[in-house]
Amino acid sequence: MKKSKNSWGKKLIAVAAAVTVAVSSLGIQAVWQPQTAQAAVKLTGKTKKTAYAKTFYGKHGKLQVKGTKLVDKKGKAVQLKGVSSHGINWDVGQPFVNEKAMQNLRDEWGVNCFRVAMYTEDYNGYCVTDAASRKKLLQTIDTAVKAGKKLGMYVIIDWHILNDGNPNKNKKQAKAFFKKVASKYKNQGHVLYEICNEPNGSTTWKDIRSYASSVIKVIRKYSKKSIVIVGTPTWSQDVDVASAKPLTRYKNIMYAFHFYAATHQDYNRQKVQTAIDNGLPVFCSEFSASEASGDGNYDFASARRWMKLMDKNKISYCCWSLSNKAEACSLLKASCKKTSRFTTADLSKMGRWLVKMYRKK
Repeated sequence: MKKSKNSWGKKLIAVAAAVTVAVSSLGIQAVWQPQTAQAAVKLTGKTKKTAYAKTFYGKHGKLQVKGTKLVDKKGKAVQLKGVSSHGINWDVGQPFVNEKAMQNLRDEWGVNCFRVAMYTEDYNGYCVTDAASRKKLLQTIDTAVKAGKKLGMYVIIDWHILNDGNPNKNKKQAKAFFKKVASKYKNQGHVLYEICNEPNGSTTWKDIRSYASSVIKVIRKYSKKSIVIVGTPTWSQDVDVASAKPLTRYKNIMYAFHFYAATHQDYNRQKVQTAIDNGLPVFCSEFSASEASGDGNYDFASARRWMKLMDKNKISYCCWSLSNKAEACSLLKASCKKTSRFTTADLSKMGRWLVKMYRKK
């Protein structure tokens, strides 16, 4: 009797599964496994109408910090699942900050938070560019904030220090910037502030702590209870160091840690667990499964261990980045010309992995 394609397919999968079990019993890692083991990501690029009360912000409202966790208006622990833009001072970042793209992330990716990364130095950064470009950067932030409000999503305004290393280098500009945005968005409960992305080089926690105290003081003049995320030393990895002497003067403060799973592994995971055990509220405002450069190899096994740790401790996170830049951490293919309505074909390998992870939750 002639076998149907489905019948042969089922037999092939069964044989492959048996071989996998047999090989595993010998202590040998199987090289091949059925490609049907995981459902393919299917994105249509379509959006849907959602009643505001059913959006994530509509359900949970303005957040606060309680112990090590973010909690909602009812005091219930919540976890933000976010995506970060690339730097909005570049054309691989700014065009993707728009309402349609954010709705696409909300409706099909399972995202409830969007991080707007504005570099302070580097190319066209806020502290080194001209007035016209600064105005455009502020307009891009405003686009995200307004879209977040409409879509019931949280928005993080990220003062993205990197090449400047020590946040005190541009502290004067930081205070002026946060005075501007905190006064403008003081009544927007969905807005969070990240005041120093990745302090690095020889920058100490003492340096960051001094900077943070000055900037938080400015924010609190206008926004008394908004969540403020403070970076930590060594590209926001040393949360354990911060946990030994946290900022205690202000409430609703969280501490950033970042990981790139192919580089940062058990040693870094232990630093996060130490900080949690010490009672520090942490927020993973940037991560990827790639190497720390943002490029190179992926380590999805390490990334899954990171996700398990964060989910166990109800840690919120944002993935880097919604971009078509030709590098491993970009969630879109370099060939993607769209700025919204992304379909399966537009996603990079990292993008497909992320959507699968977010949809499971």
